[in-house]
Amino acid sequence: MQEIFREGLPFFTVDLPGVGGQIKQFNEDFVVEEIPLYRPSGEGTHAYFAIEKQGLTTLAAIKQVANALGKPSREIGYAGLKDAHGITRQMFSVEHVDPQRVADLSFARIKVLSVSRHTNKLKLGHLAGNRFIIKTRDSAPSATPKAEAVLERLMARGVPNYFGPQRFGARGDNGQIGRAVLCEDYEKAIALILGRLGPFDHGRVRQARELFESGDLHAALSAWPPAFREQIRVCREMVRTGGDARRAWEATDRTLRKLYVSACQSELFNRVVAVRITGLHRLETGDLAYKHANGACFRVEDAAVEQPRCDAFEISPTGPLFGPRMTEPFGRPRDRELNVLADAGLTRGLNQSKHRDSPPGGRRPLRVPIGEPELDAGSDDRGAFLRLRFTLPAGAYATNVTREVCKA
Repeated sequence: MQEIFREGLPFFTVDLPGVGGQIKQFNEDFVVEEIPLYRPSGEGTHAYFAIEKQGLTTLAAIKQVANALGKPSREIGYAGLKDAHGITRQMFSVEHVDPQRVADLSFARIKVLSVSRHTNKLKLGHLAGNRFIIKTRDSAPSATPKAEAVLERLMARGVPNYFGPQRFGARGDNGQIGRAVLCEDYEKAIALILGRLGPFDHGRVRQARELFESGDLHAALSAWPPAFREQIRVCREMVRTGGDARRAWEATDRTLRKLYVSACQSELFNRVVAVRITGLHRLETGDLAYKHANGACFRVEDAAVEQPRCDAFEISPTGPLFGPRMTEPFGRPRDRELNVLADAGLTRGLNQSKHRDSPPGGRRPLRVPIGEPELDAGSDDRGAFLRLRFTLPAGAYATNVTREVCKA
């Protein structure tokens, strides 16, 4: 299978010109605020606290907060993962900690905005959606009318629900690693983790990868910078076992193993969206349709009968999150999904896979609604900008909007 990179994914509004430009030039240009599924009640043993972070991933912020409170990171609850690039406002939780102690926390790139109490731990998915404010810079002249036309189309037909690039790691190869593991090609998986030089590899990281490629495992182990703990762990196991790639994979952190395999799952979903891109707003007989009101799915027996509900954005066609618990469509949608699996060399399918790191699977809508879109142009001390405001449901990526608007 040709590996799926985000820049190769087709546009939904391919017939509409983009405005060009760039996003995320500065943290202040990309602001995201969580829309909570519920508000803290004010009572209970869990401290709920809203934070604002800059230039940090959610997991990095959690680690700082956990260390300051003397808690393991796993005891910090959160509803969603956010990228490092930008300003993020999101909610965390921790149990059996004085709220005032949380309120007094102070970090260089994390600010505690408010603290309350609630009766349960905040968990992944306890999120209604996200609100975005995004500035694009260096856009084409007369950008506003072009952007308005794209937003109008997205309002009517929806936003492609591609998984974003952060799903695939800084090197973009998390899905390739997961696919190798599902094919039981552990040598390739470890080679991707510890070798395979890329354009962003420099200094000691580049040296470590070159040494691994040359077969000098001991020297590679010494070369990895201390911050690359997972690579050090895997490389150490390769040294200890004399190059046993399968045992080195099993020594990898379990959460990270599942992340790699789920990235493969995400790449396959993106490919289904890509091959169906011109018809994301149209149902086919055999589809499993997603109800936007409650997340339930049902089988489409007659597409013509259900299409008015799709036009009203009550329902949307879904794509596969391959795994043993995934429900398959029938007819043409099923054939299309099986073809994607075959192209990936996964003829067994993740839906039949017994690999212990396989995700459970499910269905994901091929498109999502964009809410409250606003557009204006202006300038600040860093120059002119085009500013987009909108909301998206939980799990959807804002870059799917900006790439349609910018076509860059």
